[in-house]
Amino acid sequence: MRTPRPARHSGAGDAENFSGTFAALGRLAYEGAQVSASAVDINSGRTLLAIDDRIVLPTASIGKILLLIEVSARLTSRDFSGYGILDKTARDAVGDSGIWQHLQAPSLPVADLAALVGGTSDNLATNVLLRQVGLAAVRARTESLGLARTALLDLVRDSRGPDDAPQLSVGSTAELSWLFAALARNEVVDPLTSQRVMGWLSLNSDLSMVASAFGLDPLSHRGTDHGTLLVNKTGTDAGVRAEAGALRGSNRAVAYSVSVQFNDDGLPARLRVLEAMRTVGLDLLEYVH
Repeated sequence: MRTPRPARHSGAGDAENFSGTFAALGRLAYEGAQVSASAVDINSGRTLLAIDDRIVLPTASIGKILLLIEVSARLTSRDFSGYGILDKTARDAVGDSGIWQHLQAPSLPVADLAALVGGTSDNLATNVLLRQVGLAAVRARTESLGLARTALLDLVRDSRGPDDAPQLSVGSTAELSWLFAALARNEVVDPLTSQRVMGWLSLNSDLSMVASAFGLDPLSHRGTDHGTLLVNKTGTDAGVRAEAGALRGSNRAVAYSVSVQFNDDGLPARLRVLEAMRTVGLDLLEYVH
């Protein structure tokens, strides 16, 4: 596995296509937000966009991708069966995103739990899978991929105390765009592992940020729609909006990542962040088509 490409702090090559992105994220930064963005051409590996892409910012649920990679690698190596049944316990209980907490089923197969994480960022399924594979194994896998600024730091908690990690996950957009490009090229661990992870992530139903610009059905976009194919993962927390993904169009394919940490003191501030992320999506859509 090759190491992530060195990050830059300005666009390159086709950066002129991302003038809207620079303006929109620049306005957020002027208002006091921390912004980071990266985009690379999947086929050539060329850096298209780099805005403070080496800084480490909170990425909320995006770090769950690292868990899915470890789970998929273990399925490939037959360390456990995808049909192996895992139980939910009181220790795993957590609220917010996901649907398993609302279902009667007390147990589900490993592969189904991974699909829930990919499709709804299911927090309960995340904690059960983490209990099975261990956070240390996820960290070791992350390091083996050459990721130095991206990590899943903890299990999902309803509240974080002084002894807990302050964030669920952190990452740099340079590394996250590299990771999605590598997944799209079937280079993460091995082709089967990469394809399985992309399959789980293709179920993601959150198209509220960058992907809001792509005009796709949030509940059904696993196939190409008007020449557009998307696989993505989002992260949401108080004052945090982040997204990383791979977008393929009729002409080109791009891997991207955008992270914003901001003062979420009211709906207008949040809507400005979401609108800026949508602007990034519009530039990406223009690039791939």
